[in-house]
Amino acid sequence: MDFGSVSPMIRITHRISLDEREIEESFIRSSGPGGQNVNKLSTAVQLRFDVRNSPSLPDDVRARLERLAGRRLTLDGVLILIAQRHRTQERNRADALERLVELIREATIPPVPRRPTRPTLGSKKRRLEAKGHRSAIKSLRGSPTD
Repeated sequence: MDFGSVSPMIRITHRISLDEREIEESFIRSSGPGGQNVNKLSTAVQLRFDVRNSPSLPDDVRARLERLAGRRLTLDGVLILIAQRHRTQERNRADALERLVELIREATIPPVPRRPTRPTLGSKKRRLEAKGHRSAIKSLRGSPTD
């Protein structure tokens, strides 16, 4: 049997899974911890995920993810995460992947629609009383009249 064509999936939610081939990793020099190795080894991970062209994401999740990504999203719609907290490549890879999964999970939660409310009668009365009190205080500040 040939298992070479089967790519492992990264589980996000029970409905959404990412194919590992959608994620591109490159290793760069880290500015974080590493001691003397910091100038010799490429321990930092730059993870790239094409949000706009991903077949794994539903449209609503894609739109929310683009908004959540902010400056980490390129003009082409590629999300770039850089992980350099740890001293080893493996831990930085796991950190970057974990952050991507968490960001996508956050994008799966639909925003709660705002229900318009009106102020209560009591709050209106308190507001007007406070305004009247403030007005009285300010009117006493004027110069005395004969």
